[in-house]
Amino acid sequence: MASPAIPYWRVWVDADGISRQARHALEGHQFTLFAEGAAPLWSARHSKETTTLITLVLPAGSVYDWHENPKPQWIVPLQGSWAVETMDGQTVTMGAGELSFGGDQGTRAGRGHRSWTVGPEDAVLLLLQVDNSPPWAPLCNED
Repeated sequence: MASPAIPYWRVWVDADGISRQARHALEGHQFTLFAEGAAPLWSARHSKETTTLITLVLPAGSVYDWHENPKPQWIVPLQGSWAVETMDGQTVTMGAGELSFGGDQGTRAGRGHRSWTVGPEDAVLLLLQVDNSPPWAPLCNED
């Protein structure tokens, strides 16, 4: 069996200060014992950085004007759906269990992205804020 890759959306800033989104994957999984007494499984340690755990509830119908992520952060929708539009005009809609990395700090005029809930229910998000964008994450480009 091939090592799995877990897809995620990465919001990033290009050299002109424009926020963009690109698809990447968490890779490097090894089939090993993760916990004593448990059967082998696929795992990869992607970072040892300290994180701050935050939960957000975005009410149904909410629209959030242009802003940057306050810190680099992993975003995991737990319930409902939400959409993110970056300065390049790309819009991505994500639902429960999808994964995104918000690294749009330092955009032109602090514009970053805008976001909104999609559908009739609240969007519940789990955020893992870190001090820096992961050094192992692939660099994005305009390809």
